[in-house]
This record gives sequence, C-alpha cells and structure tokens, in this order.
Amino acid sequence: MDIFDIKDKVAIVTGTNSGVGQAIAKAYLNAGAKVLGVSIDDGCASNSNFNKNFVEYPADLIKQDGVDDIVQKCVDRFGRVDILVNNAGTIRRDDAINFCEKDWDDVLNINLKTVFFLSQAVAKQFIKQKKPGKIINVSSVLSFQGGTRVASYSASKAAIQGLTKGLANEWAVHNININAIVLGYFETANTASFRSDPNTNKSILDRIPQSRWGIPDDTVGTAIFLASHASDYVNGSAIVVDGGWSTR
Repeated sequence: MDIFDIKDKVAIVTGTNSGVGQAIAKAYLNAGAKVLGVSIDDGCASNSNFNKNFVEYPADLIKQDGVDDIVQKCVDRFGRVDILVNNAGTIRRDDAINFCEKDWDDVLNINLKTVFFLSQAVAKQFIKQKKPGKIINVSSVLSFQGGTRVASYSASKAAIQGLTKGLANEWAVHNININAIVLGYFETANTASFRSDPNTNKSILDRIPQSRWGIPDDTVGTAIFLASHASDYVNGSAIVVDGGWSTR
C-alpha cells in the first residue's frame, strides 16, 4: 500500500484552526507528513493534535497579498511544498434580495479568489522544484444545488469546481494534479444553527441515506488519497463525500 504513503511530504493546509482543515492536518501529520497550517488566528498551535512537524501561519485569507509569504514560509521551514489543501472558507446568509456587497465580496474573496492565487503561487513553486504536486480544493454539495439564502457561497463553490477543471487542464503538463473534495452536511461551526433547529436538522438527516451528519474525520481518507501517488492519474475530478445526500 505504499502508493498511499505521504510520509515526509510537505503540505500547506488552510483553515486548520477547527473542523475539516484541522482533521486533514492531523491526518497528514499522523501519516508522517509535515504541515504548514494557515488560519485566521493562532488557536491551533497549542492543540494536542499537532506535533513538531507542524508550523502555524496566521493569516487573514480575505486578502490575497500574503499568499507568496505563505509559500515562502513553508519553503523556509520545510524546504519545499508537495501538497496544497484549499480548505478555508466562509459563509454569509441572507435573502438574495437583500444580500449586501460586502458579504458577497468577503465570501468570494476567501472561497474563490484566494484559492486561485494561493494555488497559482504553489504551482509556481512546484514548477520551480521540478517535482510533481497535488492541489486539493474543498467544495460543497451546494455547487450542485443553489440552496437558499447563501447566494455567494453556492456561487463560490460552483466556481471552485470550474476552477479545479480549468487548472487541471493547464497544469497537468507540469505534473500537477488538481482535484476537489465536495462536502455534504458536516458538523462544523457553519452548520451549528441547522443542527440546533429540530425541524431543519430532521429535514437534512432525512435526505442523507447514512442518517447522520458528516464529521471532519470523514474527509481524511479522500484527502490522503488525493495527496498520494494513488491519485496520480486523477485530475480535474470532484469526489463527493456526503453520506449519499446528493443521490436523493
């Protein structure tokens, strides 16, 4: 099973302060990889889930002017970059008729614009290293379904799938694989209000064949697969991890 081995690989993972990003970072570390974790605050550095192969880089990903510094910090600390996981994201809820420009721009900046420019910066590093690289973008089942009161979020996640395919087309010649993990309904801070409302919680669970919310650890197998040699001929794909939600 050496094709799934990511020992000594170097990954940049965004949004490691909680949830899915933290679970993926922990899984990579447990598999022997080194991780630069990017988060809005410094809340994860002292987390017992992390070890000496983890370094934290606090950054506000609503801005793109720091993406080169993120890559350089990783290279300075670990010597190279092998994997990028674009996990960090945000959501704003309001009726589309009332949705304000700031909320629209904030979501698109974090969920799409920074994803592109950080991917670009990492791809340049891959090419400079003359080594293969893996980029994993985190999308959502709302890229297939518009949802309600989340116009900017669903638009950004649909765009992520288009971006994943476009970058795969252009960068495959450099042995760079870009794929997406499409998440269903997970137990994260973004879904706390849904889970606490009995009616909403029931309506969501009724549509999930596995009859439970996803937990962050449900993502790690796919994240390791897409970071390893096992996925070397997988490019521009979107792997759905949703307990079957999108089948109904």
